[in-house]
Amino acid sequence: MKYSVVVVDDHNLLSQAIGGLIDDFEQFKILYLCNNGQELIEKFKNPRNIPDIVLMDVNMPILNGIETTDHLRQHFPQVKVLALSIEEDENTILKMLRAGAKGYLMKDAKKSELQNALLEVIKKGYYHTNTVAKILVDSLVPKESSVASLKEREIEFIKHACTEMTYKEIADQMCLSYKTIEGYRNVLFEKLNLRNRTGLVLYAIKNKIFIP
Repeated sequence: MKYSVVVVDDHNLLSQAIGGLIDDFEQFKILYLCNNGQELIEKFKNPRNIPDIVLMDVNMPILNGIETTDHLRQHFPQVKVLALSIEEDENTILKMLRAGAKGYLMKDAKKSELQNALLEVIKKGYYHTNTVAKILVDSLVPKESSVASLKEREIEFIKHACTEMTYKEIADQMCLSYKTIEGYRNVLFEKLNLRNRTGLVLYAIKNKIFIP
């Protein structure tokens, strides 16, 4: 018995090459190729076009891989999606997995790894490389709160910054030089990924450092 595979990728030459590789695998066959998610969904209107596995690219026009995978998870849960992409961004990988992908492979993977991934998805229901497994584990561990990383004097500065005091007045209040206060401000902007004092105030309110 051969398991059917559909490749969804907007790069025609690449999808054809991948299809050729899969047709060489003893236990798999290519059912057809699609250029984007919308084309795949249209194909699924015919039950004969529903494969065992979909090899899904992430970035595609019209309907991307994340949106398409989520649609398949809701309407065709029996179809296993294996992402095959050049995207290495952790957020992108997590979005695909949360959308319902059973694994995530890079497009520069070796032929043997692709074959093994397809087999694992059929046998176990998923395939995770060491990199993807680490990303999944890390996503389950709560990250240290940015507030917890703040020093006592930084928190004091933030509270003063939430008032109408000027930086010069804050310096006087904290018995520090104006230059030191500027240093606090710049370090906090960088540490908290903020651009201005308004952002600092909003951060303080959101994290209950300052209650208006």
